[in-house]
Amino acid sequence: MSETAGLNRAPLNGVTVLEVGVFMAGPFATMQLADLGARVIKIENPDGGEQTRETGPMIDGESSPFARLNRNKESITLNLKSAEGIAAFKRLAAEADVVVENLRPGAMRRLGLSYEELSADNPGLIYASASGWGQDGPLSHLPGLDIMAQARSGLMSITGYPDMPPAKTGVPICDLTTALYVSLAVTSALYERSSSGEGQYIDVSLMESGVSFAVWEAGAYFAEGTIGTRHGSAHQNQAPYQAVVSKDGYVTIGANTPRNWTAFCQALGLTEMLDDPRYAGTYNRLQNRIPLIETIERRTAELTTDEIVNLLNEAGVPVAPISDFGQVFTDEHLQAREFFWDGDHPTMGKVRQLGSPMRFSRTPAVRRSAGPPLGSSNREVFASLGYEGAELDALAGKTSDAGKVEVTS
Repeated sequence: MSETAGLNRAPLNGVTVLEVGVFMAGPFATMQLADLGARVIKIENPDGGEQTRETGPMIDGESSPFARLNRNKESITLNLKSAEGIAAFKRLAAEADVVVENLRPGAMRRLGLSYEELSADNPGLIYASASGWGQDGPLSHLPGLDIMAQARSGLMSITGYPDMPPAKTGVPICDLTTALYVSLAVTSALYERSSSGEGQYIDVSLMESGVSFAVWEAGAYFAEGTIGTRHGSAHQNQAPYQAVVSKDGYVTIGANTPRNWTAFCQALGLTEMLDDPRYAGTYNRLQNRIPLIETIERRTAELTTDEIVNLLNEAGVPVAPISDFGQVFTDEHLQAREFFWDGDHPTMGKVRQLGSPMRFSRTPAVRRSAGPPLGSSNREVFASLGYEGAELDALAGKTSDAGKVEVTS
């Protein structure tokens, strides 16, 4: 797929989004919208820009993570603690379809940029706020980062091994899921607006996004009062469904259906387990998981990961090696599907990007540019609002007295 695929016929073409986003939740949400063709204008502090710009590794003075997280966007700088900056933002919002922000609850209101204030001039405006704990409730005033949301949502209590301390997931899962919920909510609100003509306010929290994952745990607790615990790589309710040791590492297996269990035992020469009453049926295998896995690992420890993968693939049993990201980013399957692509950047050149998992048959996701240099769209955007001459120069130029606004995750 070419780097400009979907540039002129993406699903959200014609939609303008203003982002007042920091770190992960807000920017990752608007990245999804930009991938879908929306014009995303990222509003940044003139004094250094959004904090992620300082996150290394750096390439030619530019943040490599920022260039991936903010692809397909434009950047303008506004001092949102100045009357001029507030006025310019309001002019932008009056013409925009969407505002996405993830500052501390109340920060946008204190700036005079709340949903109520902006929608008074633009009744069709869709305004989404992402925060740690939500816009109301007893925790709403507290700062909320991803790890706090993972902790309070219960996710850390079930992540890791039973004999080890609680662990967070390897990626900021509450930030990222909040972002996906924001982008889903925004697209849903855009669809609803097409019939009602009205915008609306959207409130998504990291904590509730984390709790929304607890489907198995809710099923156990609300049915039996059972509280979920840590199982390492093992599934809460299925066995064998986990990582097992191999001769040279570990491999994941999923022999959790009658057909897969039979094929698994036959492929690995464990047919005696098929006659063992302890392992007859899913419930029995779960109840006897410790001896089950011990027996399986005595066999898998004799085979390399590649041997196990080949044997089980041939038998049609779900199996996969545990890849590191050096292997992931050079993966033959992902290369064949052209998942990775290069975005243009004026100083870094071609910047390798992760693709969008959303594949459309007619309106493919946008593949255009890497995250923009700070303020690179100032003149274009401010001129489109009618600013000119000295007024345009003042807004488009970098100021030194810009106060930083409050941020959350």
